Amino acid sequence: MNVPPPVAATAAPATTTAPPVSPASPASTAVPAPAASQAPILLSGPDVGPLEEEFVLAAMRSGWIAPAGPDLDAFEAEVAQRVGVGHAVGLSTGTAALHLGLLGLGVRPGDVVLTCTFTFAATVNAILYCGARPVFVDCDPETGTMDPELLEITLRDLQTGWESVGAIIPVDLFGKAADYTRIVPLARAHGVPILADAAEALGAEHAGVPAGAWGEAAAVSFNGNKIMTTSGGGMLLTDDAGLAARARHLSAQARQPVAHYEHCEVGYNYRLSNLLAALGRAQLRRLDEMIARRRAIRRRYEELFAEVPGTRILGAAGADSHDNAWLTPLVVDPSATGWDAHQLGAWLARDAIETRPLWKPMHLQPVYASAQAEVTGAAQRLFEHGLALPSGSVLSDADVARVLERIEEFLDAAR
Repeated sequence: MNVPPPVAATAAPATTTAPPVSPASPASTAVPAPAASQAPILLSGPDVGPLEEEFVLAAMRSGWIAPAGPDLDAFEAEVAQRVGVGHAVGLSTGTAALHLGLLGLGVRPGDVVLTCTFTFAATVNAILYCGARPVFVDCDPETGTMDPELLEITLRDLQTGWESVGAIIPVDLFGKAADYTRIVPLARAHGVPILADAAEALGAEHAGVPAGAWGEAAAVSFNGNKIMTTSGGGMLLTDDAGLAARARHLSAQARQPVAHYEHCEVGYNYRLSNLLAALGRAQLRRLDEMIARRRAIRRRYEELFAEVPGTRILGAAGADSHDNAWLTPLVVDPSATGWDAHQLGAWLARDAIETRPLWKPMHLQPVYASAQAEVTGAAQRLFEHGLALPSGSVLSDADVARVLERIEEFLDAAR
């Protein structure tokens, strides 16, 4: 077989952030530089154009440059309406939204917060910012989202041991909402609030309910590689007016509403700027078309790999088909294919096509090595045998054709 040995995809350019290549991954060595004639194809580059320029320029000319103003107010109201919640608080990052969401739910130092091990570090870092203790729950191997059965077992064991469980953070993965129809009743039965990490899932739905509307609160991200972007930014979504007001207060350095600077507690500099909110307003108007484009790209991958035994698109066979298709994650069974996902990534990297391994599970990260983890091995297998393929709505038809052609060349070589 003429497939090259496992090597890493090229590093992501500064305009995009993606699941990181782990030093422990089989895809960790360097690859030759791509040919100069080939323009890079990014995993999920920002999709901005004339409408975004118009909105940002108007905000600049309005004079509202500081992290407050009419575009921020409007952006919060428009996202809240889109998701179907009562309140939205625009923040500097999705991580800030998770942090303030946990504080608003009353999570205290020493509390346990359960979350999925198959996620990005930001989910866990927010737990640690509160002084709480993360406990990792493995994922459903078919979807990559939190395993409800394992969650129930873990909740029961923790509460039997008199642990104080402050919150559950399910993670909406690669644009697929978690199985909230099973997770929400479990959480309610055990008296534990839910903060949904919907960073990757704006515009997706589960059981007819938009991502971001499940649980007591939810966090979304507008990072540069997300389904829609404000360059950097995030938002806390909730129906709880008190929780929203608390987050808004803390995000502005917890300043008291008096003429002088008065502070009764520690706050944070977490507010989203008015300029970035203007960018977000334009992106929100284009959200449906960007989702449609990503779904169309995913369908092309599904059609191609449907003919390749031992491969599948993660989550595609689930009952909930209302994903936003943020990324298309390919999972490979090397025993059936004769090649692994990282070999495909290396092949594409030679043509300046960016791919990334799927999330390295949090319980395998050195920084969280001491954390409790209830695992089945599902997340580890997805990390070892998965690859995120170029999925951005900004990809042209020619870009998509180039990626598919190179994949077909790889498959021909493998045969």
